[in-house]
Amino acid sequence: MEFSYEIKDSYAEVKADGRLNMVSAPKLREFVTDVIAGGSNRIVVNLENTAFMDSSGLGALIGCLKAARQAGGDLRIAAVQPQVKMVLELTSMDRVLTSYTSPEEAFGND
Repeated sequence: MEFSYEIKDSYAEVKADGRLNMVSAPKLREFVTDVIAGGSNRIVVNLENTAFMDSSGLGALIGCLKAARQAGGDLRIAAVQPQVKMVLELTSMDRVLTSYTSPEEAFGND
């Protein structure tokens, strides 16, 4: 899985390309921690190119959400693919990690 980020007007967009599983989950945590340390605490994780996520990936997203909130910001997810959406719904984590159709929409009204 590869990660990249881009600073937008009011948030940082983290793009996650590949499978979010036990191998890539620690990398996502580390990547988002580095983005937060760089001064961005409002983060959107763009999952447009993430077709698979397991429980490790879910745990990483929750850990990233916690880190962003501890830094005084928030983490949101966007462009969620069907399998990832199913995992969120089955675990009821869709109540904690609200998904948006696009990264622009995630912080669009804030």
